[in-house]
Amino acid sequence: MFRLATLLLAGAMLGASAHAAPTILVMGDSLSAEYGLARGKGWVALLEQRLKDKRLDYSVVNASISGETSSGGAARMADALARNKPAVVIIELGGNDGLRGLALPATRANFEAMIKASQQSGAKVLIAGMQLPPNYGRDATTRFKTMYVDLAKQYKTALVPFILEGIGEQQDLFQADGIHPLAQAHPRILDNVWPALEPLLKAAKAKR
Repeated sequence: MFRLATLLLAGAMLGASAHAAPTILVMGDSLSAEYGLARGKGWVALLEQRLKDKRLDYSVVNASISGETSSGGAARMADALARNKPAVVIIELGGNDGLRGLALPATRANFEAMIKASQQSGAKVLIAGMQLPPNYGRDATTRFKTMYVDLAKQYKTALVPFILEGIGEQQDLFQADGIHPLAQAHPRILDNVWPALEPLLKAAKAKR
């Protein structure tokens, strides 16, 4: 009797594991970590709600940290992948690298490490691009913007060229620091991400 109960319990646990929702891992900075916002108002939380509304069976793990750089993301990626085993990884980083004037080749190398690790784990990758303010100069802003495009082409990832498209030029949509968007801007951020993300969700679902 005890043996039968054990087998039934093991079968139930296996069935639950087999039907566990695949995970979307968001590795980002303050833009994804709800800096200065009430909890649940950021675009990642809005993504969770959209998935429910569209009856897409995915869980979301937000591993974003305010102030994070690409080197920090690269250092944390292996553990995040091992813990969460994501089907999709969204990398929303680089903004702090650019604002701090960190060397672009180092930023690119960190992105390459994160992309390779994610793809080797079997996850689809989406890169969420950022842009530098115009006062950094045309050469710097162009090279920074192009980095995301080149990475997406080289590693065949999905790409959001500029996650703040349609927002960056509207200062009334930003907090007092002029850097972090207000809550009312985050639905637009999600709308910028969604067209690149949705095909990955369908592809990951078909793979299961």
